Amino acid sequence: MTSTIDPVTSGQDEALTRRALRLALDKTTNMAERELRVPLHYYRDPKLTEIEESQILRRVPLAVLPSAQIPNANDYVVRSVLGDSLLITRDRDGASHVFLNYCRHRGAMPACGAGNASRFTCPYHAWTYRNTGELLTVPGSSGFDSMNKADYGLVELPSQERHGFIWAVLSADAAIDVDAHLGAMGPELAQFNYASYGYHTDREFESEVSWKGALEAFAEAYHFPFVHGDSVIGQNTLANTSVHDEFGMHHRMGFPFNWIVNLEADPSGSWDPSANMGLIYWIYPNLILANSPVGVEIIDILPAGAPTRCTVKHSWMGKVPAINDEMRAAYDQVYESVHAAVRDEDFAMLPQCGQGVRHGQHDHMIIGRNEIGVQHMIRVFAQELGVALE
Repeated sequence: MTSTIDPVTSGQDEALTRRALRLALDKTTNMAERELRVPLHYYRDPKLTEIEESQILRRVPLAVLPSAQIPNANDYVVRSVLGDSLLITRDRDGASHVFLNYCRHRGAMPACGAGNASRFTCPYHAWTYRNTGELLTVPGSSGFDSMNKADYGLVELPSQERHGFIWAVLSADAAIDVDAHLGAMGPELAQFNYASYGYHTDREFESEVSWKGALEAFAEAYHFPFVHGDSVIGQNTLANTSVHDEFGMHHRMGFPFNWIVNLEADPSGSWDPSANMGLIYWIYPNLILANSPVGVEIIDILPAGAPTRCTVKHSWMGKVPAINDEMRAAYDQVYESVHAAVRDEDFAMLPQCGQGVRHGQHDHMIIGRNEIGVQHMIRVFAQELGVALE
């Protein structure tokens, strides 16, 4: 059975490892009460996709950037989220900002790429903005002599920096409260101290599968021996075995490593959960944090213009920031390994699921009791979307 976490007792402690060990020894997994039947339109209805974007993804806090990606004053990154170009900056006082990267004159993009700059100049007519958003200079200003420059800064989105991430709501007229959004998950994330990690690298790609279906691949170990059998995941992690805990709309999955069973014979070993299982968090609605003893994968999945097309941004941070070429090379090897598992294993299979959803003539999917994390994701989204489940 799953459990619901109390924020006071949510710590990663020996009890979590003991639960995982019991499952491993009993060769079982946390189970839902019954199978779940999910109508195919949950994945393929374009009207639902529109609602997901307008009422969920543009109205709740999204982790748009790890804090470690812009660690210094005047650092910035430009990235696209749901088709919006975002300029994410850290000003000279250390505060972060998230702007729509569109000039207020004719809409071109003042910034591109990433780097360190205190101001940004639009390539079309050279309007220049500070990294705090204010419009600084306008060439040919006599042509705009009745305009108040203070009214024409970059549009800033509601944002907050929490738990090693910069969060934003993609609607400028919205409010943001990351602590309320995370609820009991907040103290859980705080334990990792992600703000102290070192950002390493990322890659982004598209896949022909529902973004909700893609997220589900990170919520069960049922597929491990079949999809990941030849990689580190399949070789080091027990199949079809997981500890599941709900944190309101979010959840934690613990996937025990093979060696966890050694604790039964030698209890003097480490009972630290991070040493005995992969800890994977789903932060509603679109973020996966896959923790290992050396770092964390950040997997950001969003719809890409169609019900069965999504974008995947796969980033990696080291628990200890790299300080020399040797560490950077070692982290390169780690990232290449985990990225290959995501790109060449999970997302080699998932487009087949997308095709099955698009062309299937059955009326529902059936999700097993052993896929308890998948069931939790579906139930959360179905409640928000008003989709009836059986």
